[in-house]
Amino acid sequence: MTAKVTLSFSDDTIADARRYAERDGLSLSAWMDKAAKEKALRELFGAHADVLKRAGLDKLEKQALADEADYEAVSDVMRSRRLPSDRPRLGSGGHGERAAER
Repeated sequence: MTAKVTLSFSDDTIADARRYAERDGLSLSAWMDKAAKEKALRELFGAHADVLKRAGLDKLEKQALADEADYEAVSDVMRSRRLPSDRPRLGSGGHGERAAER
């Protein structure tokens, strides 16, 4: 569904939008629609990231990535069947490294 609306833009803004639309091979309307969607998504994802940070869940993601790196390092060692003294150091911050520090 498409809604027709009347919008006002500064001369510079509309000139830039027309130039970008032409560059991208889009009509001005299609380019403006795309630009508005992209802006809305940036706002939404930015707000979502802020909520995750406030809840401390961003730290969980970092820990999960470190754990995944540890798993991959152990898997590589197991696949190559190297001796323990030849093992590469595990990823930073993962459970494997903490366990080694105990």
